[in-house]
Amino acid sequence: MKTFKILGLLLTYPNKETISHYDELRTTLEAEKLLSDKQIKAISVFIDRHKHSDLLDLQEEYVSLFDRSRSYCLQLFEHVHGESRDRGQAMVDLAEMYAEKNLEINKAELPDYLPLFLEYLSLCTFAEAKDLLDDMVHIVATIGAKLKKNGSDYHIIFDSIEALADIKVDSKIIDAALADLEKEDNSLEALDKEWEEAEAFDGKNPQDDCNSCDAFPKATEALKKIAGV
Repeated sequence: MKTFKILGLLLTYPNKETISHYDELRTTLEAEKLLSDKQIKAISVFIDRHKHSDLLDLQEEYVSLFDRSRSYCLQLFEHVHGESRDRGQAMVDLAEMYAEKNLEINKAELPDYLPLFLEYLSLCTFAEAKDLLDDMVHIVATIGAKLKKNGSDYHIIFDSIEALADIKVDSKIIDAALADLEKEDNSLEALDKEWEEAEAFDGKNPQDDCNSCDAFPKATEALKKIAGV
């Protein structure tokens, strides 16, 4: 099931090597047919834009989206645990789950990185993959909805991941996420402050460190289930 891994690759930092294989990735998606024709057509539009865009512009766009804002963060547990102490054990449990499929993790990457999680799903049976995806699809859906509202075509990839799940995401969760998006201050000053090192052991309730937990109750419980916490 290469479809899961391909969707993950499309969410990684743009580079010449990956973009040079975009046509092959598209062909594989068409051959596996896990996605609908409409979804593959949308991904083709995404691929064509990236193929014909300046690489530096794509890289700047990527960093601006995924590295400078927690709303679009590709680290799954960021949306569940924030900087709380629970996150460390959740990482360990997730890494152990990967090890069962002989998936080795680059020391520079964290286990909850979405493209890595999708690569793990590609090693599972389709039933296993869908079951695990059901457990975290609420987070995927909210990130995708925010990207779509802000006019980013990266939402196409998130929409496609969501389409592979069996669970239909509660519209109330999406509405709450979009309402939070409108309140965000995306100035450089605010972003710097947001990413300051959190005091994870200051005696606060761990959930107080995660702005997303109250907005995504189902996603919170789902990812705890994945990580075994």
